[in-house]
Order: sequence, then C-alpha cells, then structure tokens
Amino acid sequence: MTIQRFFSGVLLAGALSLFASCGNNEQAQTPSEGQQEQTPDIKEEAVTYTSGKDTLKGYVAYDANRKEQLPIVLVVHEWWGLTEYPRTRAKQLAELGYLAFSADIYSGGKLAPTPPEAQAAATPFYQNPQLAKTRLDAALEKAKSYPQADTARTAAIGYCFGGAVVLNAARLGANLDGVVSFHGNLVGTPARKDLLKSAILVCHGGADNFVPDAEVAAFKKSMDSIGADYTFKVYPGATHAFTNPNATEVGQKFNMPVRYDAQADSASWNDMKEFFGKIFH
Repeated sequence: MTIQRFFSGVLLAGALSLFASCGNNEQAQTPSEGQQEQTPDIKEEAVTYTSGKDTLKGYVAYDANRKEQLPIVLVVHEWWGLTEYPRTRAKQLAELGYLAFSADIYSGGKLAPTPPEAQAAATPFYQNPQLAKTRLDAALEKAKSYPQADTARTAAIGYCFGGAVVLNAARLGANLDGVVSFHGNLVGTPARKDLLKSAILVCHGGADNFVPDAEVAAFKKSMDSIGADYTFKVYPGATHAFTNPNATEVGQKFNMPVRYDAQADSASWNDMKEFFGKIFH
C-alpha cells in the first residue's frame, strides 16, 4: 500500500476538516537561565485522568531539583499514539525546566502500530477537532494540578497528528500562551481573531509530501487575515516526521516518504526553545 492511498483515505474520512498525520541569547531563555547549573533529578510518572466519561493515560516529567514553579508544556503524540517518542520529548523538556505532560488524545493509552490502525484512530479527531481540544484541555487541567506547575504559563507542542491537534486547539480558543507544530498538517478549523489566544510556531519540512505548498500558502493567508502572532520556519530538505529518530525505519517498513533529519531536528528544537523564551518572559 502506498502513502498516497493512506493520504487519500484520510481526506475521504475527514471531509472538510481533515489534515494528514505522520509516521515520530537572551532570546532563547529557559526557566533556569541565570540560575546555578545543577544535575537534573527528573521525576517521571504515568498519569490517569479523565475527560468526560473517557479515561486517559498520560505521562508527566519534571525536574525535582528545581524549586521554582515550572511552566507547563503539553506534548501531543503522532498518529501512532502515546509511544515512547513523546515521553522522550517530555523528559527533554523537563531537563529544560518545564513541567512536561504527554497527553493521551486517543484515550485508554491506545496505540496504533500500523498506518491503517493509525488512520482509524486519528479519523474521529480529524472529523471533530473540538473533541481533540477537549482531550487537550483535560490534560492541561491535570497538569495544572501538580504543585510544581506554574499555571499562568502554559504551552503545547505536537508532532505530525499532534501538530495538527495543537494548531486546531489554538484556533478553537485554547487557553495556551503558545503552541508549536512539528511537521503537522496546517489546514483545519478556520482562524478567528476573537478565539485565537496563542502565539504559534510552525516547524515545517521543506520536502514534506503530506503538506503541499498550497496548504502552506493557505495557512499563512489565514493567519495573516486575522493578524495572528505566528512564526513559520522551514527546514530545507526535511520530510514529514523529520524530528523522530525512528522515522527512517518506519518509512522503509511502511513505504512512507518519511525520514529522520538530525540537522532539522536540532534546528527546530532550538527554534522551540527561543519561542518559549519569548512567550514565557
């Protein structure tokens, strides 16, 4: 089965609101800037929380050696579900001084190990972005319950499917200071000036076959039309899923045009850190 068939299936399933998903200086301040360096003591734990009648199984990580309140960063998984990859990113964020919370958008800790399973799991959220926002809101409320959390400083990042989720959540009025999409699709709910509260950073692969130039242009036009606070970064030659070290193997296994790009991964992570330095000043 080719990636074109997967993409076509997603478009048919999601009607008007579909967006595809994937395979995994003073400006750049972090919460620890200006403080004495110390060895992080990263605490990790599985977290069970609820959204309506649904039981969700997330993951939290933070540095117990930090005594200050920690800004919250939600992490939204790829269309494979909450695998080890978003947990790894949460640990990296914890090392930077954030309370990182990997959200379970599918509920029940559901994983989707093959593209057909992933498409089936993701489709309800393509069709109903508000449902994804509701799940993200539940994760935010749970993260805010931690005594280490700085509840006044919040953000969300997402990868592929997760990138589309956080962009849609922002357009639907999520109470977040900022969102970062890594190789996520861009078309979804319409942008409205009266709803959008978040600054936006898009980290986009220049060779991403899932997100054509027309979609990029439409996204920028939509953001410009409401005067949105957004930054659009392009990493030349990077494909879909460029941040995930497992992407090359996944691409070969499932005949998908995705691969890891270490340079783009590093550059986009640094761009995210700079973005956080601005929104959390």
